[in-house]
This record gives sequence, structure tokens and C-alpha cells, in this order.
Amino acid sequence: MALAMTACGKAGDGEDKSSGGDSKTIGLLLPENKTTRYETFDRPIMEAKIKELCSDCEIKYNNAAQDIENQKKQFDALITQGVKVIILDAVDYKSTKSWVERADKQGVKVVAYDRLAEGPLAAYVSYDNEKIGRLQGGAMVKALGAKAKDANVVMINGSPTDPNAPFFKKGAHSVLDKKVKKIAYEQDIPDWSPDEANKKMSSAIDKLGKDGIQGVYAANDGMAGGVITALKQRGIKVPVGGQDAELAGVQRLLSGDQDYTIYKEIKPEAETTAEIAVALLKGKAVDALTDRKVDSLSGDFKGIPAKLYDAQAITKNEVADTIVKDKVYKVSEICTAQYKKACDEVGIK
Repeated sequence: MALAMTACGKAGDGEDKSSGGDSKTIGLLLPENKTTRYETFDRPIMEAKIKELCSDCEIKYNNAAQDIENQKKQFDALITQGVKVIILDAVDYKSTKSWVERADKQGVKVVAYDRLAEGPLAAYVSYDNEKIGRLQGGAMVKALGAKAKDANVVMINGSPTDPNAPFFKKGAHSVLDKKVKKIAYEQDIPDWSPDEANKKMSSAIDKLGKDGIQGVYAANDGMAGGVITALKQRGIKVPVGGQDAELAGVQRLLSGDQDYTIYKEIKPEAETTAEIAVALLKGKAVDALTDRKVDSLSGDFKGIPAKLYDAQAITKNEVADTIVKDKVYKVSEICTAQYKKACDEVGIK
């Protein structure tokens, strides 16, 4: 288990020591590493914020590599080790109910990060995921332009075990169903696998023919990469969009291979989660850090304190004012030799 030393001061006067507020350890469990954001951004941002807020805490970190049983073992181990706050980004939200209930009975606070878990959670931090789906659908319609009303669109959706995926899908459908001719082929992709997305895109081409596809909605950038490879292999060029503003996705925007992505500022999401975890560790309320209440997807757990952030759809023309301006990646990382001309064309220096 990877250990990262971070910071947390002693419990101050008035803190709830009976709930373990003077403990010094926060558990951090992330779901997978196929999506590059988790190890590149989420983890280091959270660790840095906790270090800033707390003087002598320890973070016990693990990545489940998309394995539900592995994540359960990691979660159970944290409870056994006496961890009092766990930040959980679940592999499969439906599996977490018994875990979180066990934690709650033992006085362990669980913060659901990015994905809403089942169980008596202390807090939840993510994005307005149905709105993200609407942004994706709107960006696809814009990319199709005047051809939208006659377009057959393929939908390559996210993992069935990710509670965010149905919201992305619902939001996208709410736009696309009204604006395009039809959704001609649609598949959910286990584990958000780019390889599986590639295979399903090839199947869609076999079914619909080279001229039967006018656009492809991919739920994230990793899968968009797999989709674009399949399209190129068959000599097809149509609008394709994704989500997460991964480095490879941003480079595909600049080269013209990908038409849009969804830029979600990970820093505020990760830093708010760190702030909530530290507050819970010290036995403090989190009302000031959350702005709404949500219910679990099953409806069994109501009134979970939550903070949901907004996002935006971007094309190559917005990369400079978002990705570059916010220093998500260095210009040198984006504008490698292969993409230098494309960077110059949109004013990225």
C-alpha cells in the first residue's frame, strides 16, 4: 500500500474526539488507472491540499485498477487499521452499501468522490453529471451543424458500474433525441475501455456502413481515442466528442481528429474533497463546504451533503483560454513536434 505523508494539526478545542476526530489518517481509494486523470491530477491535488490543511496526518492510498473485490479489500483494510475518514471513488457504486454501512457503525466517515456511492455517506463531491451529458449532446449537435437533423449518431457510453454514466447518457439523449435523425447504434462500455470502444465502433461500421454514420458520441476521451482509431482504419471522418480533457484528447482537438471534449476543473473538486475530509477528521461540520443535499441512486439514503461543480464543452479554439490558462498541462506537453503547427494555428505559444 502506497503511503504518502501529509499534514493535519491536533484536534482543537470543541472538536468531537469521541468520533475519532483526533485520528491522523485519511484513506484515499480511487477506482482505476485507464483514465489518466486520477493519478495525474485527482490524487496529487488532494494530497497537496490535505498537506496544506493538516500538519501531521498520513494518507493511505490505493487504486483498485477497476477490480471491485480489490477495492473492497482496500476499504476493509482501512477500517481494520483504524482510519477514521475514507475518500471513496467507487469502482461499482452498487457494491458499496454494505461497506459504507459497516464503516458508519464503526464511526468511520466516508466521502464519496466523483461517483455517488451507496450507503450512509458523510458527503459527496462531484459534478452535475446530467448537465455534462447535455453539454456533450449540445457540442455534438453544434459539430454536426446543418447536417444534424439528417444525422445518424453512434453512442459509445460509459461503464455500467459507474453511477455517473447513466447521467451522462440521459443528458446526452435529452439533446440528441430531439436534434438528430436517430441514434443508430448504442453500447455501454465496461470499464470505460478504449479497446472495447474500438471494437464496438468497428461493429457499428459493419452494421451501418461507411456512409451510415454522421457522428459519434463517446462518453470520455479515452474511448474517443479508440473510436477515432476505428474510424480512421475504415477511412471515415465524422465529428467525435469525448470528456475529461485528457492530454491525448486535447491534442486530438488541435489536430482535428476530435471535435470537442468536456473540461472539468478537477482542482476545485479535489480540493473541496480534501477540505471536507480534514474537517470530518477534526470532528467539524461540513455545511460551509456543501451547497445542496442529494439522495443515493437507490433512494435508500437521503439528504447527503453535496457539492456539485459545473463544466464546459471546449473545442480547439478554447484550449488556450481553458487548458493552457489554467495550467492543466504545460505548453511543452501539449505542443510536441507533431502538434506544434496546430498549436500555432490557434495561438498557443
